Amino acid sequence: MLRILHHCPFICNFASYIPTSSMLNIAIIGGGAAGFFAAIAAKEKNPEAQVTIFEKNQKVLAKVAITGGGRCNLTNSFAEIKDLKQAYPRGDKLMKRLFKTFDYHDIYAWFENHGVKLITQEDQCVFPLSQNAQSIVDCLVHEAHRVGVKTCTSHTLQLIKRAENGNFELYFQNHPSQVFNRVALTTGGSPKVSGLDHLRNLPHAIIRPVPSLFTFNITDTRLRALMGTVVDPVFLSIPSTKMRSEGALLLTHWGMSGPATLKLSSYAARMVSEKEYKFSVSVNWIHETNVSQVGERLSTLVILNSQKQLSSIRPYDLPGRLWLYLIDRMGIQATKKWGELSKKETNKLIETLTNDPYNVSGKGAWKDEFVTCGGISLSDINLNTLESKVYPHLFFAGELLDIDAITGGFNLQAAWTTGYVVGQNIALVE
Repeated sequence: MLRILHHCPFICNFASYIPTSSMLNIAIIGGGAAGFFAAIAAKEKNPEAQVTIFEKNQKVLAKVAITGGGRCNLTNSFAEIKDLKQAYPRGDKLMKRLFKTFDYHDIYAWFENHGVKLITQEDQCVFPLSQNAQSIVDCLVHEAHRVGVKTCTSHTLQLIKRAENGNFELYFQNHPSQVFNRVALTTGGSPKVSGLDHLRNLPHAIIRPVPSLFTFNITDTRLRALMGTVVDPVFLSIPSTKMRSEGALLLTHWGMSGPATLKLSSYAARMVSEKEYKFSVSVNWIHETNVSQVGERLSTLVILNSQKQLSSIRPYDLPGRLWLYLIDRMGIQATKKWGELSKKETNKLIETLTNDPYNVSGKGAWKDEFVTCGGISLSDINLNTLESKVYPHLFFAGELLDIDAITGGFNLQAAWTTGYVVGQNIALVE
């Protein structure tokens, strides 16, 4: 049964289309951010090409519609990023190369030039001024329609076969197979290798995918009782490693969430997966690593408040409930006066404020969004064009590649950039 694209009048009907021998017939597999951007870029590069997006779901751009809590954090200003490794734990060198062709400045200008006004928040995240992800979805769908991209929903790719003449035959569930001379795979990431079964007959190395944005389940029930408490900023780290993040920490009824947690989960994704998500995490509650300065500040606090109880004076303006919890965690009476603290207790306080360890007992999902590390190995890809080194005229874009980022709009930027590069190269006439 042929379906009509949601929000778009194009009908998926190949019966009326017979390409000429000189016309490029391009298939884009995956109707997400990377797929739509690749399709639009390809059609603009070569208006004579036939470009068709195939999406397995009934609606296109479903993930874009929910990203950023339904507001769509579509990119980042990168103002606070000194090294792309900070934003892209995997794929930073490739992104640096591709940014020379299309970067965050370009996507900002692209959407504004297409009628979507944008706004950059204090945290450098970029959103549509409407604060509604549908603005981004509608823009992409409208532009795809305008340039002549066709879209077929409810088309699940099952298999790709390459013919001797270099064309590709695509097999879809409950639909006839179709032949194309160029194909871009933009099907997104998968938390399990089984989610990449449609690639099983392609001779490309696949880096085992694992989740890379998730929250931490914490065993300490007393900490979980502080749900709703936000400490901003903190340092989070994994002891005995170089894995560290900073930002806001949100305490929840299951443990830890917020930007600091999500960043650390991204940096350490593969390592903690190998540990089956059972590891230790250390919190620096006061975002200060100079222990001597912390000691001096506490000494001053003692002098000024020697007759006051610990519970009444919160160092570094820590949230009240958290401070009471930390006092109890140290085994010190909340009614004790600051001037009565022993040297041992003071050292314990410094250690707790700057290096407080917790046991992580598992991961939690972050909202409805899912990012994975892993996918098609970059060693099998032409790093300038994103074309397969194994099969000419087969391209890859988006999260299907072994590229992933921290939260903050960086993953969508990777989708726009890789999609654009694929679109520019897949439509070239040889």
